[in-house]
Amino acid sequence: MSSLAKNYERRKIAFKRGKGSFLYSTNGKKYLDFVQGIAVNSLGHANPYLINAINKQSKKIWHISNAFNIPEGEKLAKRLTQKTFADYVIFQNSGTEATEVAIKAARRYFYSIGKPKKNRILCIKNSFHGRTIAAIYASGSKKMTEGFGPKVPGFDHFNFGDHKSLERSITSKTAAIMCETAMGESGIKVIPEWCLKGLRKICNKRKILLILDEVQCGIGRSGKFFAFEYSKIKPDIVPIAKGIGGGFPIGAVLMNKKVALAMTPGSHGSTFGGNPLAMSVGNAVLDQIFKKGFLANVIKSSKYFMNELHKIKEDYPGIIKDVRGIGLLLGIQLFENQKKFIKELEDERLLTIRAGENVVRILPPLNVKKTEIDLAIKIIRKVCNQQD
Repeated sequence: MSSLAKNYERRKIAFKRGKGSFLYSTNGKKYLDFVQGIAVNSLGHANPYLINAINKQSKKIWHISNAFNIPEGEKLAKRLTQKTFADYVIFQNSGTEATEVAIKAARRYFYSIGKPKKNRILCIKNSFHGRTIAAIYASGSKKMTEGFGPKVPGFDHFNFGDHKSLERSITSKTAAIMCETAMGESGIKVIPEWCLKGLRKICNKRKILLILDEVQCGIGRSGKFFAFEYSKIKPDIVPIAKGIGGGFPIGAVLMNKKVALAMTPGSHGSTFGGNPLAMSVGNAVLDQIFKKGFLANVIKSSKYFMNELHKIKEDYPGIIKDVRGIGLLLGIQLFENQKKFIKELEDERLLTIRAGENVVRILPPLNVKKTEIDLAIKIIRKVCNQQD
């Protein structure tokens, strides 16, 4: 009997090794892994370049306190700011920690300019920003908050796509609007470019901050380094994680100058955030993602994959309701419960994972090969045929 708590509904399968897009189970079966740790292994399993970076740094320094300068972190922060809207970075260990810092930074900014009562964050109802006590209440999900009362104050909500509700919800106490640029857990719902531009205009008009959560859709997953880049806007705060570490735990918050200046010494800290080993891996990931043509290839792979999924939808209109996504953050929405469909894909050696609104989430590594996409399409088509 396992001594692990039952907070996960784990599948009855375990793996002994992985390589690229594939995982090999303890009973010798080979699986095409289009979960990749839920959009974490941006460069696939056992990537040689990342292995070399870890091995090299592990022989030097693993961890020191943030009481000292960390050159590897300075380098990673500089590269992130040079490529993005941000002026400053705070490193963390995970996406939910990054979300917490984003919330703190927004509130701290208004406190620093003499408006401490301007401290509420406006979020999309039933979104996802992590599993900490504040993040679940930011998400506005009844299911996620059940049993974890009392309610953490400071969060208001509006319905996805309801712009009138959004504007009505902004009060004199609103500090920021926070939303995922592409909602992963909630069903692969991409906020349109025109809507993001509208959010930026609203925030400018009401003199509040815009926080765009790119924990799942960032770091090349969309085909751009950040998904909001398609709309050509600049947010004020962006929490990231997942893909930046390529499988190694790294989180971060990117901020513009005016917000970052409020985060003075002692305002936030992290024991492990920004340690040399993690930072070396993050730099190695950027080495690959920033290579000429890498992101263009993500877009090319995405267009091909999406086109093939739409063909399956046309052939099986009674099974697939919708094809959603951006870049290699993809989903197929089913009419029937997706649990059986996911299990049948697994039986055919393709690993996928659920999302809200009855969506099967498909998350290949960013360097996925066309032959691997073709294999996934073949399996999805076969499962559709079995259920037809």
